[in-house]
Amino acid sequence: MVESRKTSETDIRLDLNVRGTGVYQFDTEIPFFEHMLSHISKHGLIDMDLKLRGDIGIDCHHSVEDTAILMGQMIHTQLGDKKGIFRYGHFTLPMDEVLTTVAVDLGGRFYFKYTGPPIDGKFGIYDAELTLEFLQKFALNAKMNLHVVVHYGENRHHIHESIFKGLGKALRQAIAIDSGASDQIPSTKGMLE
Repeated sequence: MVESRKTSETDIRLDLNVRGTGVYQFDTEIPFFEHMLSHISKHGLIDMDLKLRGDIGIDCHHSVEDTAILMGQMIHTQLGDKKGIFRYGHFTLPMDEVLTTVAVDLGGRFYFKYTGPPIDGKFGIYDAELTLEFLQKFALNAKMNLHVVVHYGENRHHIHESIFKGLGKALRQAIAIDSGASDQIPSTKGMLE
């Protein structure tokens, strides 16, 4: 599925498949962002081919935010009525001295919560705080609950990697088809929005 988003600040083309094998290709001009997205793809088995041009001469905010919006919308659309999916997923990921838990609910309602050390500093041209912006906008547009807890850790790179890898693993669980309930919507309401 290919979608585009074009504004006065960004021009994005994304080919995304939630039932993929974890292959990815990025052309964003933001190396650290590409590195983080590769973890969602690889560990979530979500295929991604992203071409992004944004106003990075100002900063990377609009590029990261708009990518999160488009990714979230596409995942929500591809899951349709969500029949047969597990809906919930969680993963606790060790990354050297860091331990992070990511939990998701693809139930159709937005909530985002981060608990852990401050997310600040820079990775090249990428402002570290953009990770929280990405996660919030991604969860909002995927219509999901997303809880991220960094239990402990010191290395900023490891903290970020653990979050994005954990997100990929949690999404993989939640998106997977439950063979015991493949014809059912995972809600007592009989629908998920």
